[in-house]
Amino acid sequence: MNTELKTRFGPIALITGASDGIGRAFAEALAARGFDLILVARREPVLEALARDLAARHGVKVDAIAGDLSAPGTVADILERTAQMPVGLLVASAGFGSVGPFLSLNPASEASMVDLNCRSVVELTHGLATRMAEIGKGGVVLLSSISAFSGAPYAATYTATKGFIQSFAEGIAVELRPSGISVLAVAPGPVGTGFAARAGMHVGRSETPEAVARIALAALQRGGTVRPGFQAKLLGWLLVAMPRWARVRIIGQVKQGEMSTAKAEAPVLKPIE
Repeated sequence: MNTELKTRFGPIALITGASDGIGRAFAEALAARGFDLILVARREPVLEALARDLAARHGVKVDAIAGDLSAPGTVADILERTAQMPVGLLVASAGFGSVGPFLSLNPASEASMVDLNCRSVVELTHGLATRMAEIGKGGVVLLSSISAFSGAPYAATYTATKGFIQSFAEGIAVELRPSGISVLAVAPGPVGTGFAARAGMHVGRSETPEAVARIALAALQRGGTVRPGFQAKLLGWLLVAMPRWARVRIIGQVKQGEMSTAKAEAPVLKPIE
C-alpha cells in the first residue's frame, strides 16, 4: 500500500459526488492508499453500499453522508457532522451539467447547477480549509474542465460554473500554500461517465474516471492545474493561441455536432453524483 499521500494529507478524505463517476474513482483510489473516507452524495442506498464495500476490501473506516449539496444548509450540516474529524483532503467532485439551447432549459435547474457546482464548493472549501490551516497541512482537489477556459454555446451555464471553479482554484492556491495546503484544479476533457450517452452527444476518445483520479492524485502535491489525458492536453494546446471569441464559436460548433437532433430538441440534465 502506498501511504505517501496519507502521510502528507491524511488521515481522512472527504469526497463529494462519491457514488458515481470521477468521485467514485477517487474514493476507490484513496481507500487503496489507506485513507479513511467520508463519502457525500444524494443517493443514500448506493452510497451506503459503496461505503460497506470499500471498508471491507481496504480495511478503512468509511462514513456516508447522504444529502443534496445544492440545497441551503446541507454544507453547514456536513461541516457540523465532521467537526471532530481530522479531514486532511477534500475532493469536490459533485456536480451536474446541462446540454441544449439555453432558452429551452429549465431556469430553476440552471440556478440549482450554479448552487451545486459553485456555491457549495466555496462553502465546503472554506470550512474544511480553515481547519487544515490550523494544523498546517491539507489538500483540496476541485473538478474543473477543459471547457472552463472558454464559454460554450449550448452548455453556457455548465461551462460558466467550471470557469468559476478554475479561477477560484487558481486564486486560493496562492493564498493557501503558505498554510501548507495544496490546491489542485483538475480539468479533464470528455470522461466516460455516461454523461455523453445520456445527453445524446457523440464524442470521440474519452478518459476513464479511474485515469482522471490517478493522474490527479499524482499531481496533488505540486498543486496548480492538471489536464488528465491526451484529448484534454491537445484541446488546451490548440485553443490557447486563439482569441477568446474564436474559441467560443469553435466550441459552440463542437457542441452542436455532439448533440443528436432528438436531444437538441429535448435538452437533458445529467447529475454527476
